[in-house]
Amino acid sequence: MSVKDIFETMDYGPASESPSEATAWLDAQGRSFGLFIDGAFTTPGAGFETRNPATGEVLATLTQATEGDVATAVTAARTAQQGWAALGGPGRARHLYALARMLQKHARLFAVLETLDNGKPIRESRDIDLPLAARHFYHHAGAAQLMEVEMPGRVPMGVCGQIIPWNFPLLMLAWKVAPALAMGNTVVLKPAEWTSLTALLFAELCHKAGLPKGVVNIVTGDGTVGEMIVKSPVDKIAFTGSTEVGRAIRAATAGSGKALSLELGGKSPYIVFEDADLASAAEGLVDAIWFNGGQVCCAGSRLLVQEGVADRFLEMVKARMDTLRVGNPLDKCIDMGAIVDPKQRARIAAMVSGTDGDVYQAPCPDGCFYPPTLISNLSPADPLMQDEIFGPVLVSTTFRTPTEAVALANDTSYGLAASVWSENINTALDVAPKIAAGVIWVNGANMLDAAAPFGGLRESGFGREGGPEGLSAYTRPAGTPRPLTRTSAFTGTETAPAAVDRTPKLYIGGKQARPDNGQTRGIHDPKGRLIGEAPVASRKDIRNAVEAAHGAAGWSAAHGHNRAQVLYFIGENLSARADEFAATLERMTGKNGTEEVALSVDRLFAAAAWADRFDGRIANTPLRGATLATRTPCGVIGAFCPDEHPLLGLVSVMAPAIAMGNRMLLVASEAFPLAATDFYQVLDTSDVPGGVVNILTGPHEALAPSMAEHMDIDAVWSFSSAPLSEVIERGSAGSLKRTWVNDGMDRDWTGPEGAPDAFLEAATEVKTIWIPWGA
Repeated sequence: MSVKDIFETMDYGPASESPSEATAWLDAQGRSFGLFIDGAFTTPGAGFETRNPATGEVLATLTQATEGDVATAVTAARTAQQGWAALGGPGRARHLYALARMLQKHARLFAVLETLDNGKPIRESRDIDLPLAARHFYHHAGAAQLMEVEMPGRVPMGVCGQIIPWNFPLLMLAWKVAPALAMGNTVVLKPAEWTSLTALLFAELCHKAGLPKGVVNIVTGDGTVGEMIVKSPVDKIAFTGSTEVGRAIRAATAGSGKALSLELGGKSPYIVFEDADLASAAEGLVDAIWFNGGQVCCAGSRLLVQEGVADRFLEMVKARMDTLRVGNPLDKCIDMGAIVDPKQRARIAAMVSGTDGDVYQAPCPDGCFYPPTLISNLSPADPLMQDEIFGPVLVSTTFRTPTEAVALANDTSYGLAASVWSENINTALDVAPKIAAGVIWVNGANMLDAAAPFGGLRESGFGREGGPEGLSAYTRPAGTPRPLTRTSAFTGTETAPAAVDRTPKLYIGGKQARPDNGQTRGIHDPKGRLIGEAPVASRKDIRNAVEAAHGAAGWSAAHGHNRAQVLYFIGENLSARADEFAATLERMTGKNGTEEVALSVDRLFAAAAWADRFDGRIANTPLRGATLATRTPCGVIGAFCPDEHPLLGLVSVMAPAIAMGNRMLLVASEAFPLAATDFYQVLDTSDVPGGVVNILTGPHEALAPSMAEHMDIDAVWSFSSAPLSEVIERGSAGSLKRTWVNDGMDRDWTGPEGAPDAFLEAATEVKTIWIPWGA
């Protein structure tokens, strides 16, 4: 046999990692675990078994937490929170640093235990999950150290309920726990039912590292335990998991005042252009879809290939699939381990079994394993192209042009991640920002780091994890909010004389429009005199305004400088009519309107100043290249304006949002709407493109459900004095649109709370684009 024959026929020999250290730890615990509450483990109670998915072996018995257990954990966290926050950033940083060091010291134990419990290859646990988990604690130790300097005026949320999935048990724990602790919060965390062991090992290390009692509490159990946490008196819920459960959590927390961040499912496109390095793209695809057995929320599960190279590329992918090694996860030579549980394997198989596409599968052993699978020749509307499979299944279709590639990439309800492969930098950087996703990788996949924000758009959830963007989700402004008093309209029967009768109209698509239902209502002054009429908008008027807003999508593509000029023009024209608006405000409210008009002009100029200054950053990640955290507009925002400041409130909400490129549906002050119906005359003379600003008037409580449930509105804000928060948050669950509501609390519109800062943040999404380079 020649040397050539030997190289062509030889195979990998087994290189198994010993499980002895992990099994010894399990044995030392009696293979039975209680809950970790207030710095100690409870006595194990009634519970459930956790198994090694590769062998079916029972690893341990875990305790099913009860409602009383969750209440005790939340109480412990609440008791510990003030003391933990009082340590100060540098004091908390020492503890986070200690946890990072403990993870590194026990890295082998964690890696083997993770593989035994989850079924992922030991190479991935050892070389990816553990280093990234430690990196998060180190990074956030630095964030804690600098909190007082970098985040003045921000304080901890309080007690955070955190629910994590089974695909990256330890890494997801690090993503959630590290930023929460860094900012001075305490946590009650529920690991996934199938993969709780590394969380319990982490709890043991928290005790050994001297973390104060009650700062970290870990409760185990099935989904009902997660429901208990969601319903408990915590200040924030952070959830990573399925979109279906995310919707349920959004509905369950509606109106509760709890902060919420959701990192949900995805159906990420993997776009290969004909000028791509096809060999590299094929190898990158292995990492994108078969990493962790495809059980990754940001997996590149939707392959889009340019027609000219599609056949050749698919053959390269099939050839590479044939060489993937599936089997014992503890073998260092294995590419794919076991599926996490037989139930998940059955779900994957059921989804694939009904397909009409061309199915190609690589060899695979029996048991709780599933073969690497490619399904080609699918239409974009096929369920497998739309629904998250969460397994090692790649679906594929083709495109002709970059425009078609973007359209196909965005033809999904998800928006978590995407990969773009092209050797032409112009193509790559033109296409990447156009994809509706929170994270885009150029010529790569699954690049993650603690310094870079990660999170999705659309039904992939909201909020970010990593970087300063992730830290802000665990803080709130300092101070105690004030309850908001309902502002009621004046009533009466007397009519004030008017020189000319005005027909009240809405402002939709740059034109004055009568309300669809033809209804109006009288507006009275403080003495009960009728001073005008305002239209009563309905669901159909919201529909028309949304259509107009989508027709003005070009506003989002305009440069910030151009948007600033329009805002300056609005400010100039409002200033020219200051006396008129001040008189209208005084007639409606009985208060001097001069200061409100002056502040409104100032807000317009401030927003204009920010239009080309509020931008992103380059994240300091370990990448030979650039990681851009860019700011993009949310899209179409519906907003219920404050009642107590009819002009200032409307302007303070509108100006920062359109400065960032959004289009607005503004529901004016319910009690005092006439300032808004005068303001659209200013818009008409200020070069505002039709559809960028749409103004409706009418009862807030009647319009809120339609606004919240509308599938083509991207975000809904409410600063109304009407009780809208629960209605809006519950209605938003269907499309998982972003919401910003006042929870019945007042806002000082004349002070810093009315300034653009918070509105600029809320009006933008962070899109992270990873751009590696090198010859």
